[in-house]
Order: sequence, then C-alpha cells, then structure tokens
Amino acid sequence: MSTTSRGRSIDRQIRAYALPSLATLLAQPLLVAADTAMVGHLGTLPLAGLALASTLLSTLVGLCVFLAYATTAATGTLVGAGDRRAAASRGVEGIWLAAGIGCVLGAALLLFATPVLELFNAEPSTTAQAARYLRASAVGLPGMLVVLAATGTLRGFGDTKRPLYAATAGAVANIPLNFALIYPAGLGVAGAGLGTALSETGMGGWLAFVVARIARGSGASLAPSRRGILGALGQSWPLIVRTLCLRASILAEIAAATSLGTVALATNQIAMTVWQFAAYGLDSLAMAAQILISTAIGASSAAKDGASPAQQDGSDGRTEMIGDVPAVLGRCLRYGVITGIGLGVALAAASVPIPAAMGAESAVRSLSTGTLIVIACCLPLASVAYILDGVLIGAQDTRRLAWYMLAALFVFAPIAWMIMAVHSAYPDVPGAWLFFALWAAYGGVFMAARAGTMLARARSGKPFGTP
Repeated sequence: MSTTSRGRSIDRQIRAYALPSLATLLAQPLLVAADTAMVGHLGTLPLAGLALASTLLSTLVGLCVFLAYATTAATGTLVGAGDRRAAASRGVEGIWLAAGIGCVLGAALLLFATPVLELFNAEPSTTAQAARYLRASAVGLPGMLVVLAATGTLRGFGDTKRPLYAATAGAVANIPLNFALIYPAGLGVAGAGLGTALSETGMGGWLAFVVARIARGSGASLAPSRRGILGALGQSWPLIVRTLCLRASILAEIAAATSLGTVALATNQIAMTVWQFAAYGLDSLAMAAQILISTAIGASSAAKDGASPAQQDGSDGRTEMIGDVPAVLGRCLRYGVITGIGLGVALAAASVPIPAAMGAESAVRSLSTGTLIVIACCLPLASVAYILDGVLIGAQDTRRLAWYMLAALFVFAPIAWMIMAVHSAYPDVPGAWLFFALWAAYGGVFMAARAGTMLARARSGKPFGTP
C-alpha cells in the first residue's frame, strides 16, 4: 500500500472511531440536562440541590474515567496482537473492577451523603435536597462505572457504535422514566436521581452483556480473578493521578476567576462551557488515537515476535491491520491540529453571538467575547495536547503521562495564584486583563506544558511499549 493510500486509510478509521465517540460523549450532558429541566419545574430549592449533588456525582464518575482508558489500551494492544481471548479477559476484569468500585462508592454515598455535602457550606434546605438526589443516584454508581469499563473494552475491540447505541437508548429512556418518578410517583428530586440511576444501570447491564458474549466467543472466562482485578487496579493508578491533576487545574482556574469578581465568574461559566464542548470534539479524536495506537503497537509487537497479528474484519470496524506506529501517530496529530484550527476559526467567528445567545448582560458579553477569542487562539495547541494524551494512554505509557500532567499543573497553578495575588495587591489593574491572562495561562501555558512534554516523548525515537 502506498504512503498516500495508507494515510487516507488511517484518516477514515479516525473518523469512524471519533464520530460515534463524540456522540457518546454528548449523551451524558443530555441526561443531566433532562434532570435539570424537570427538576427546574419543582422550584429553586430542588434545582439548587440538584446542582450541588450532580457536581459531586460527576466529579466522582470523572475520577473513575481511568476504567475506560485503561481497558481501551489493554484490550486494543491484545487485539492488535491477535490475542482476542486475552483481550476479552482484560475487559472482563475491568468490568468486575468497575462494579466493585461502584458498589463501594455507592455505599459510601448512601451512608455519608449529608456529611459530605455539608462541606460545601450550602443552606441546610439545599443540602437536604442534594442529599435526596445523591442517595437515589448512589444505587446507579455500579452501573455508571460498568458503562465506562465496558465502553473502554468495546473501543479496544474497535467497536464505538454499540456504546453509542447504549448511550442514546439511556438518554431517551431517561426522559419518561424521570417524568414518571418525579411527578406521578411524587418522589421529586429523588425521582430524578433514581431515574438516571436506573437508566445508567440498564446501559451498564447491556454493555456488560455484549462484552460477555465476546468473551464467551473467544473462550475467555467470565469469572472474576483476584489477581486480574488487582493487576488492573495497579496499572490504573497513573491514570488516576493524571485525572486528579486535570481536576486540580480546573479548580485552580475557577478559584482564580472567582477572585476577580462577579463579572469574571459569570464570564468564566460561559467560557468553561464553550471550552468543554470543544473538548468533547478533541476528546473523541483522542479516543480514536487510543484505539489506533494500541492496536498498532500490538500488531507491531506480534510481528517482531514472529506471530501473525490479527487481520481485522468488518465486524469490529477495522478493514485492515495497521502496525506502523509512526504513521498512525503522524496522522492522528495531523488530524488533531486541523480539527483544532477549524474549531478555533469557528469559535472566533461566533465569539459575539455566543454570549448574546446565553442572555449575558453587557459587561459579561464584552468580557466573554474577548475571552472566547483567546480560547480560539489556544485550541490548535490544545488539540495537540488532547491527541497526545490519547496516544500515550493507548501506548500504555501512563507513568510518564502522570508525571507530565503533574509537571503541567506545577507550571499553571503558580500562574493562577499570581493572578489572584496581583488582583489583591494592585486593584487598579483592570480585571479584564487579568482574566484574559488567566485563560491564556490555562488554554495556552497549561496546554503547552502538556503538549510539549508529550510531544518530546512521542518524537524521542524511543519505541512505545507496554510496561
């Protein structure tokens, strides 16, 4: 196959994996949006409780995203090497691990929901509503985490469509289910939590069934293995560190924005919302990179060992074996940069209408427009960071990734603190300048630190490999 044809083939596979992954990512905000719309009709107090509880719940689930990333990389590498039985076993172990963590976290929320929520210093009535939602949602935590692990497993097998089907079905079923539990059943905000929990449990159950069928077909055992589960947990700790660093950077950014005043904080909500939606697109490309890189490494490793890498068929979405890691890396980066530039241009063009569409007041609209232009300039750089994040996860080079993310946090956090200090010591400095500097630091410096360290690793010439 010529270089041009090979590049086009990789591009087609990137699109084939990224588009369903993007749609799957967007399904979760739809679940939250459905809860918000229905609970909003109950009044301000239940809505405030929902906001507090859903923030805590989404943080817990976000910290467990390693369940998806680790299983994608592990199963993808084994599938690329042609060992589907071992790949299925890794997926089964990941699902058992997810179910166990979900049960522990769910039990903890049932027992300690109120004390944990009281740490946020909300009004007692708001805390009571939040606790009702959180306890009802807690029963769905095992299902939520199983969804992550099963989705990661199926992505490793090159299947991004069935996770999309599950996410779509769950989002659609969640609407009438929540309505019935909130209104006719009279459960109020707890009905919203229970409806979402049941939807997530149904999604997790179906995806686990799909993985079980793959495992049975490949001859893998469905029984939990203590050694396998502990091994999966041990290999996941670098991804936990990575996620904690990412969350800490967001908290540092929000803390700095809060210190700059009400207008800056309101603007930050608009800016962060736009950033997160752009991140969905870049995340979907990163997931495609995870799949392709892990498969390429597995195929390359099998070829070096004299084995026959799996020739992929149409059943899992791959039409040919790709074992050229540098080629896959180069095409993923190229596709990511093009996407980042496209998103940046589109955001710059929409920097005026977006704040207006969100009903922002004049001062917020003005600050938002300038901030969105700053973000637009940062998106091409952010695309490199996101893609390389997926590349290193797919290559199971997660220990280095954890150190790189920690280094990036140590670069950004002092800048956020310095912006707060300048605002406090020199109140005459325009807050808009400091706010632009904050987003330039987050979208530019923080992303540059991430992209620079990971790019140096990718371009070092040292082969990727599993630890």
